Amino acid sequence: MRKFLKRRAAAARVSACILSVLGACVAGGPAARAAGADDESGVLRATLANGLRVVIVRNTLAPVVSTAVNYLVGSDEAPPGFPGTAHAQEHMMFRGSPGLSADQLADIGSVLGGDFNADTREEITQFLFTVPAEDLDLALHIEALRMRAVLDTPQAWSEERGAIEQEVAQDLSEPGYVLYEKLRARMFAGTPYAHDALGTRPSFDKTTAGMLQSFHRLWYAPDNAILVIAGDVDPQQTLTAVRLLFDAVPWKPLPARPPVRLQPVTPATFTVATDQPGGTLMIATRTPGPRDADFAALEVLADVLSNRRFDLYGLVPEGKATGAEFALDPLPEAGLAYAVVTFTAGSEPQTLEREVRAILARVARDGVPAELVEAAKLQERSDAQLQRNSISELAAVWSDALALYGLNSPDEDLARIERVTVADVNRVAHKYLDLEHAVTGVMLPRGSGKPVATGGGFGGQEAITLGEAKPTALPPWAQRALERLSVPPSTLHPTVTLLPNGLTLIVQPEDVSDTVGVFGHIRNRPETEEPRGEEGVSQVLERLLPFGTEHLDRVAFQRALDAIGAHEHAGTDFAVESLAEHFDRAIGLLADNELHPALPPAAFEIVRSQVAQGVAARNVSPGFLTQHSLRAALFPADDPSLRMATAETVRALTPAAVRAYYARVFRPDLTTLVIIGKITPAAARAAVDRYFGPWRAQGPQPPTELPAAPANGPSRIAVPDSSRVQDRVTLAQTLALTRTDPDYYPLELGDAVLGGSFYATRLSVDLRKNSGLVYGVESALESGKTRSVYVIEYASDPDNVGKAAAMAAREVANMQTTPVGTDELTRVKACLLRQLPLAESGVSQIAHGMLTRSDLGLPLDEPTLAAQRYIELDGAAVQAAFRKWMRPADLVRVSEGPAPQ
Repeated sequence: MRKFLKRRAAAARVSACILSVLGACVAGGPAARAAGADDESGVLRATLANGLRVVIVRNTLAPVVSTAVNYLVGSDEAPPGFPGTAHAQEHMMFRGSPGLSADQLADIGSVLGGDFNADTREEITQFLFTVPAEDLDLALHIEALRMRAVLDTPQAWSEERGAIEQEVAQDLSEPGYVLYEKLRARMFAGTPYAHDALGTRPSFDKTTAGMLQSFHRLWYAPDNAILVIAGDVDPQQTLTAVRLLFDAVPWKPLPARPPVRLQPVTPATFTVATDQPGGTLMIATRTPGPRDADFAALEVLADVLSNRRFDLYGLVPEGKATGAEFALDPLPEAGLAYAVVTFTAGSEPQTLEREVRAILARVARDGVPAELVEAAKLQERSDAQLQRNSISELAAVWSDALALYGLNSPDEDLARIERVTVADVNRVAHKYLDLEHAVTGVMLPRGSGKPVATGGGFGGQEAITLGEAKPTALPPWAQRALERLSVPPSTLHPTVTLLPNGLTLIVQPEDVSDTVGVFGHIRNRPETEEPRGEEGVSQVLERLLPFGTEHLDRVAFQRALDAIGAHEHAGTDFAVESLAEHFDRAIGLLADNELHPALPPAAFEIVRSQVAQGVAARNVSPGFLTQHSLRAALFPADDPSLRMATAETVRALTPAAVRAYYARVFRPDLTTLVIIGKITPAAARAAVDRYFGPWRAQGPQPPTELPAAPANGPSRIAVPDSSRVQDRVTLAQTLALTRTDPDYYPLELGDAVLGGSFYATRLSVDLRKNSGLVYGVESALESGKTRSVYVIEYASDPDNVGKAAAMAAREVANMQTTPVGTDELTRVKACLLRQLPLAESGVSQIAHGMLTRSDLGLPLDEPTLAAQRYIELDGAAVQAAFRKWMRPADLVRVSEGPAPQ
């Protein structure tokens, strides 16, 4: 189940960057449900008298809790002609309720750490919080108020309409989204599944606040919702708090749901243009939904077809594709099964389609290898443990199990997978890989023109009040959280060891799952390490690493991983995750891949050709031209960041050049390993000594740092991209600041005031909430050992690019002229302090945080030290840092899309 969350997010972006479907019909009133509570190991279940189903899952990874309120309503229930109604109401849930204004909600969300969001799907609308465990009652207060009622005022909808229409434009500017949606439209013609939950601009223009109020009254009810709470909580005490806040919310009689009447699939083929340097082929067939008896076998089939030992992925090492997998996308009453194959520009997609169809036809006719079925089931067992390694993901997986799959728990899905036989898999392959009724979509790359300089400044004055950050009185139940400004204690106590060969080992024992993860990073920088004339050698090496080791060829290596159900990848960033019982074998395989890659000559010829084609297409793609233009505007002409591979430099590479680059870059004295999970420091050290201890560095360390950069001047560049209907915009400037400069912290605190979290920041208030010019805006201070860049990013309609840029620049200037008020600064500090435990609520987050700090030469407890520094800072310190370092008049503006104004 865990993998489907990731596949759907990769396939298409709906609302909060997730495309998935949850659906369950709750019939009758509260009399149809038991009001008691059932307790099992680490899980407490209850159904309140008003019908609200509650599931509490204890996980002690960090003092953090995630809540997911799953309303069983979505785009399927939208009125005819208004496909985005559920999505619009999702947005309006952040615009206030009786007893909680929009400003109060935004402030509280920010104070809690800013990790709150929502998404709308076909039969579910989900509202998500991840907060420190001690703040759970605040999240529950908000959800109880929103469940009872929302404001949905005409003025608020008028303001929010602009933001949601920008979200529509943003998605329609992504060719991958367009490809997937066109495929769905053909596969599910005549049903609600023919469109996703996003909605359309014309329908939003016709939508009224009264329509949204009616939608909330009909569908937002406790007897139409499932509340999932996961994290470090006492289940019984948490249930008591839930009852206190939700018991009084009245149940509602629910309307009948519109039926989904699937029509026969008409085979079709279509193409979509893309601004990406490579193409994508999708071949899809329709399947039953996740509650069908065949679905578990379909899950196993999808795993088998995605296995790197299977013929579909075999197209990659043969040089016929650059990537290949098979995905199963569950909708409430149906599903999509599809092969996704990527290819280089200039390849012939019709030939590739014939190859893929032939592979799928053989599967439908002859079945699949029994050993791959067993490997898939072992991988599912491993995934069932790995999903416990993130508190927010645990809440998401439980939500899917309950609402979409109609199960009692994720473990129930695993149990039904365990019962699947080879015969079951072969039967569903024969039945549902129906290529005579398949829909095929092809995304073809095309360039859109060269970057052009544009004149003018940042636009004229806009008649919109800039973010005043005026104090907002909070409800009493929220005020106490604002007043709690203290450094939260970290739960991490790693053991750090420097091995004789220079490798740094960090071990963090955790026992929330029966798994161990090994995460590694080699400090490197291709821009400074690739020899002149050999640009692109790092890309060739990266693509060669999956071809096995000196001891195991590609297929044998994958067979060894399958035998232990492990996820592994090699490179300058490398990792393996496995069940604890298989840790020794897993780290041994990882070390073999990192230290003894095969780099076979035959594979080199294939990969070199693919990379040469890829960089030739990349170098004229709008995305690459945008990033290259930004760097060219920021840095001197001889800056290493402006070096780029070309088809010529790649074709000139030899196997010896690749091996020489590997020997220079892959070295223990630039490597950090983080081992985290169910293991002791002594056992981890012994394994690392055994497998990584013999590793030795050759020669002096290569240069891995960029030179200091001078201050840039202002410029404006537009990169044409005909596949986009909306401009993607970056504003940026260089700073001579380094990551260890004392001014980093006041600048970071000031950046949090500008763009740190959703509605409550100045940029979001100006550009999104008040003006509706953008769907989202982000800012970041990107600091390294030698230099920094300040970045503001947003997407908008072409005629709003200049207006939004001018407003953003003026907000930066305001930070220089006026100190941040005490109340605003206190709230931003509260947000940053609460982000400390949130950063420790996932095993992968913990590991990558440690690797990043190690790479920058920072102490591992730097977040705790930073939190103390934030508490000490005042508005004057922030103002002084912005005066010293920021140059709003020098902001570079680079846009990608239609010609901006």
